[in-house]
Order: sequence, then C-alpha cells, then structure tokens
Amino acid sequence: MSKLSFPLILFCFFFSFTGGLLWAQGRPVLDVPTRLIEDDSSLRISLEASWFRGSPAAVLARRPEYHTLRGGGRIQVRVETSNRNRDEFAVILAREQNGEYPGWAQGSWILTRRRDNSKEGSRIRVFLRSDYNTYVQFRPFSDEKSLMDVVIYNGYVIRSLPIPVPFERLYVLPVEEALALAGNQFPRRYFDPDPGMYRDSRSFIASLRSRLPGLEYVDDGAMDENGGYVFINSLEAQKGHGGLNCSGFAKWVVDGILRPITGERLPIAPLKEPFGGRGSSLTDPWEESRDPYFGLDWCRNLASRAAAVLRSPASGALEEIEVRSWPFSQVILREAGGSVVYAYPGFISSAGFGVEGLPPLLYSLAVDEPGQIYLAAVNNEIGAPVTPDNPRGLPRFRQYYHVAVLVPYFSERGVFRVAVFESAAETSFSAFETRYPGQFVNLVRIPIEAAFDP
Repeated sequence: MSKLSFPLILFCFFFSFTGGLLWAQGRPVLDVPTRLIEDDSSLRISLEASWFRGSPAAVLARRPEYHTLRGGGRIQVRVETSNRNRDEFAVILAREQNGEYPGWAQGSWILTRRRDNSKEGSRIRVFLRSDYNTYVQFRPFSDEKSLMDVVIYNGYVIRSLPIPVPFERLYVLPVEEALALAGNQFPRRYFDPDPGMYRDSRSFIASLRSRLPGLEYVDDGAMDENGGYVFINSLEAQKGHGGLNCSGFAKWVVDGILRPITGERLPIAPLKEPFGGRGSSLTDPWEESRDPYFGLDWCRNLASRAAAVLRSPASGALEEIEVRSWPFSQVILREAGGSVVYAYPGFISSAGFGVEGLPPLLYSLAVDEPGQIYLAAVNNEIGAPVTPDNPRGLPRFRQYYHVAVLVPYFSERGVFRVAVFESAAETSFSAFETRYPGQFVNLVRIPIEAAFDP
C-alpha cells in the first residue's frame, strides 16, 4: 500500500454518504450539466502570479478575496491548511452556495501547494458535482505531461492517466479543455446523473417505508405463498402476530414487486435450493449442520425468479442477475493517521465484493443501472477454535449469515443516497458499512416496478 498525500483540507465528513448539496433561499439547487459549468479560467489567469506562484509565506498571509464571474457566479479565493500535513497548504476557489463557500460546490477548484521554497503545486482538484465525494484530480508527472485521477466515493475510476499538458499549464486552462485531453476515457456519466431516471426508485422506497410499521422481527420468520407467517427451516406456522427475519424480509420485498404482476407470492422451499456454483469438498459435509450458503442461495433464487417474471426466463441466469463488474481499480481508506490507497480486487467468485468498495460500487450501479434494487448476502470466513468444550473445533470457511436490501438512487435534486432495509426495518448505509469491516457482500439485482404490494 502507498500513502496518499494529506486529504486536501479539513472538509467536514458530514457529507460522506449523502453528497454535497447546493442551497438557495432554503431550497436545494440542482446542479447543471457539467459542460454548462461557468468557466473560471479568466479569473485563474488573474490569480496565477499572486496566489498560485507567489511565495508560500506571502500566500498564507493573504486574506480571502471575492470575485464575480461574467455569468454572475460568485467565487471566494482563500487559503486553508491541514493539521495532518504541515508541508502543504491549499488555495481554494470556492463557488458560492447560499452566501457560503464550502469548497465542494459544483465548479469549485483547489490547488494544493508545497510550503517549501520550491513554490510547486502538488495537486489540483475540481468538483464537477456539488458532492465532496466525487471529483477530478490532476498531478504533476513530467515537463510535458500531467496525471489525471477520477475519484467516486473513494474509488479510483481513473488512476494516473497521462495527459499531454504540463501541470502548471492547468493553473489557467479551462476545465473542459483539461477534461478533453482524456478523450473518451473520461467517464462524464458519473458526474451527470439524471434525477428523473430514479422516479420509480423513489416511489418504491416511499411505498416500502409506508408498510414497515406493520412488520415485526421474528427469528427464522417469513411469509409463505398463502400469506401466512411461518418458520423458514420447518415451514411450521408461527403463533401470534408473526414476523420476518432478514431473509424473510427480503422475500417479502420481492413478493411486493412480483405480486401485482403474478397475483401470487413465492413459495419458500424452492428458495432454499442450491443455486449456481458454490461450496467445495470442505463445506459439503457441513451443508446440513451449518448451512453456510443459505443466504447466497436465497438471494440468487429470489433474483432469478424476479428476473424471469419481469424480463424473460433467460434473464434469470446467474450471469444476468449477479453483479460481477466494477469500474474502479483502487480505493481510498480513511485511517486515524491519514489515508491509504490500495488495489481493490473487485468481484471474487462465491464471495462478492469487499465492503470497503461498496460506496463507489453502489454509486456506479446507480448511474449505470437506474431502476434496480440489490439483495446483499453478507458473508465472512467463520469457524471456532479448539476448546475443552469443543475439542475438535470447527473448520473456517465462508458463511452467508445476513441479507439486506440496498437501493442506490439520486434524489429529485440529484443527491446520491442509498436506502437500506433489513430485518423488517430501515437502517442506514453508514451503519451497514461499519457493521461489517473486512467482510464481503454478494449482490444480485432486481428490477423495480411501479407497483408494490406484498
């Protein structure tokens, strides 16, 4: 693993998984398409000598300045420092949002400089969306070339792409011209989501939320094809009000998508059948006693039946329902002493994706596959050491022990969010992510239909 330079400045991580948001007169303002962001290169030309190339001591002593672009946009120019890296400081061209200048509003431009006498810049960061977690970054490489990075929720969609322009030329080059140097390798779609594409997702979330108060959690609980509450293992009827566990809740959600079309709920027994390649000679003897692949089989069967109904029988194949691709090669991990970048392995057969890569993965899925929900089968290697009470111990192998429903989407104002539903309740993505550090999640996709009636 290689250490990153200090993570720019002391931006508040409050925006970690809700995205930044522009406000005007108390209402959020929708970002414009990236090609329509007002150019600030003329302003940067006027600032180059004093702010970008001036001596560090002189720049650090400067007071904030305010400028108005030709189109009316307001920019504050200021300096910020970081307690984590005292060798650098940042010159920020912060776009206005409701009288404030947070530094990540759409169009904001940041140059990180060294404090030593070299007067060199080490990084330029540009925010094409009002979202602290999505940005384009440029770094020096040679006298004639720079490097481009594209970061989406701590995932490097592009890392160290050479572009044919000296780094210091980027001080004054229009942003659109800099992006054009990457040609078709620049993934503009990740900065221009269309909120209108997520109406069905928002409607689905609202419908699901409205029905949660009538649900209760019961271990091993599910609803059968007749609408009765039973236990998944024995299929015996529950007594009293009845309820759902995490797996039963996922079935309840899928039933709610399919029943308006088929008029029926899914039977439970077929959902427990093995689906696709999984297991080995090591796990075969433990299939009955430990049932290690229950969550994986359950989610795959649910997604396969949903795809067959909503799309076509062929759409229920494993390669169609399982998420296996990812657009990023490295991820940034935040640690107490700073940040580190490491290579992300992506999809691993019969395990899925490491939890640390879920934020950029779900963002990319929201952009590339609007109108989908995802069943997440959480898994980890589990065993038991030898003890006096258990002299033989238990072998360690992968077990799928929890199921959740993830719905990545964009709000009406273009803010990225992930709704998380599990065990008959709505939780949060931050809670889900921090609950399973170092573990894996297998994802299968299910299309959203307008009606929801479980």
